[in-house]
Amino acid sequence: MRQVVLDTETTGLSWERGNRVIEIGCIELLERRPTGRRFQRYLNPDREIEPGAQEVTGLTREFLSDKPPFEQVAGEFLDFIRGAELIIHNADFDVGFLDYELGLLGPGFGRIRDHAGVLDTLRLARERFPGQRNSLDALCRRLGVDNAHRKLHGALLDAELLAEVYLSLTAGQGDLGLSMAVAATPAGTGSEQAAASTQARLRVLLASAEEELAHVARMEKIGKKSGGRTIWPPLSEPGITPDAAARP
Repeated sequence: MRQVVLDTETTGLSWERGNRVIEIGCIELLERRPTGRRFQRYLNPDREIEPGAQEVTGLTREFLSDKPPFEQVAGEFLDFIRGAELIIHNADFDVGFLDYELGLLGPGFGRIRDHAGVLDTLRLARERFPGQRNSLDALCRRLGVDNAHRKLHGALLDAELLAEVYLSLTAGQGDLGLSMAVAATPAGTGSEQAAASTQARLRVLLASAEEELAHVARMEKIGKKSGGRTIWPPLSEPGITPDAAARP
């Protein structure tokens, strides 16, 4: 399955008021793994950037003055996302802006959903964590995704973080290693490729001894607070006991 994690930055919060897209960032996933293909463009909006948007993105009209307008990258962008499932946080916002940009180019460009499917991770998060904050930053903290380097909003950076959040939300491995080299396409053809692909998807990561001890200590603490009524059975690893785990 081919998916594209997508984020945009804009000159303001409302395309209905003429705000424009100033950055697009996309990361391609194939079978839930990064392929290394990315699409990132800064765009000249030909208008002022609202103070709030400038503050959170760090982008200025001066910086964007020599960047291409959306119309010059539209074809390349649509080629990149065509046929994929787009993974977007608060999809109505980004899709609304992109549909507006496509609409300015004429009816021949269609709308985003004419080119790709859309999955909204904000809706997924609200289903899993009802009544809680489900911003990207909040989800990173809750799901253990490291976002300490996110000082400003950036479309490509946010797409990287969202990819890890999405896999965690859907029970996949959280750490994609997006900043490291991605795995090469398996060599061979036919059954050799299928076997290599299956082996890669089934890679198992085992907990270290320190992680197991920390888990035991955490379960003991939860057990005490709940009066022993927990849904998790204790670890049965020989030699590991709650008492041992709790000792300094």
